[in-house]
Amino acid sequence: MNPHLDLLQSYPFEKLRDLYAGNMPPAGLKEIKLHIGEPQHPTPQFIKDVLTAKLAGLANYPTTNGSDELRQAIADWIGRRYGIPVPDAVTQVLPVTGSREALFAIAQAVVAPGPRQPVVLSPNPFYQIYEGAALLAGARPVFLNQTPDHDFRIDWSAIPEDIWQDCQLVYVCSPGNPTGKVMRLADWKLLFDLSDRYGFVIAADECYSEIYFDENQPPLGGLEAARMLGRDDYRNLIMFSSLSKRSNVPGLRSGFVAGDAAVLKKFWLYRTYQGCAMAPPVQAASAAAWRDEAHVQENRRLYVEKFATVTPIVAAHLDTTIPDASFYLWASVTSTGLSDTEFARALHRQYNVTVLPGSFLARPTAQGNPGGDFIRIALVAGVEECTEAARRIAAFCQSLQLTLK
Repeated sequence: MNPHLDLLQSYPFEKLRDLYAGNMPPAGLKEIKLHIGEPQHPTPQFIKDVLTAKLAGLANYPTTNGSDELRQAIADWIGRRYGIPVPDAVTQVLPVTGSREALFAIAQAVVAPGPRQPVVLSPNPFYQIYEGAALLAGARPVFLNQTPDHDFRIDWSAIPEDIWQDCQLVYVCSPGNPTGKVMRLADWKLLFDLSDRYGFVIAADECYSEIYFDENQPPLGGLEAARMLGRDDYRNLIMFSSLSKRSNVPGLRSGFVAGDAAVLKKFWLYRTYQGCAMAPPVQAASAAAWRDEAHVQENRRLYVEKFATVTPIVAAHLDTTIPDASFYLWASVTSTGLSDTEFARALHRQYNVTVLPGSFLARPTAQGNPGGDFIRIALVAGVEECTEAARRIAAFCQSLQLTLK
């Protein structure tokens, strides 16, 4: 067996299952799951209709590069969404079976062996796929802390020269999971300059880009930033996006990568061997989803309502604010006197609400675990259910205050 498999840690939700072992929540309280970022809004009917209408396509092998229709629908969406020239649908766009598998696969395609172990940079806390992808590619993951004292932003200028010399791939997530922080143009410029100097590829995870709170201020994207800075060839940059959060179809496993044509050409070659082509009915339904914005706007309206209702209730007891974007509240539990794991376990035991300890999403560094004082609350359920969960969290925090007194 590949010895690198022994380097992988348990996935956060497996750790959470172990944390809750032995808990017996009150029988009269229905469980409310806020620990996993799985969209629970209804899938739009028109997407389901297209999917079922195209089931005859199951009789055909799908191609790795997807249909012309799907690639063009994605390219057109990128142009509309970011106000930039429509990318070349043949060379700058590649459909993938969800951003998760593509984020893993890109490291296998990019990382090259050499006399020194290559480095892959990742935000910390982070989406666990980044770490696993780096380790199984034979690279050393280096984690860059995102903490409140730096506004949850990565300080690229603080990274030592020897790390940059060995760096081959940088994962960024904007809007961030779990912080909800959006990269600014200045952040992108510095990262692009570093990429030009050291030659690493930037993998921009943007799967939360369509969950934001002001219709007039959508989050800045990597391709958009590149264009604004005159990088019309998107050199060394590829973005990853998905329909899962945008269109409430996590089970469809549909996304895309777009950007540097030279990188995508090699990535396409890798994927012809990997065998992760999207089924023809899924391609047809995906094309329809990328062409429609009305359902996405309705989706955002629901999140706006939830954040407006839930955030004040939780923020009265835990240090948290509405994020730049995404559907997470990143809430500090420091004021409660409990660690993140103690808080999550007791909340589940007493109020049957599941949240994710922040330390499960991060790795210890010399400065400590940047997730250790936080919990991640995924506002993915309906408005009423999320509001009820917030009230239970508030009641739990109030009970802790009485105990401390």
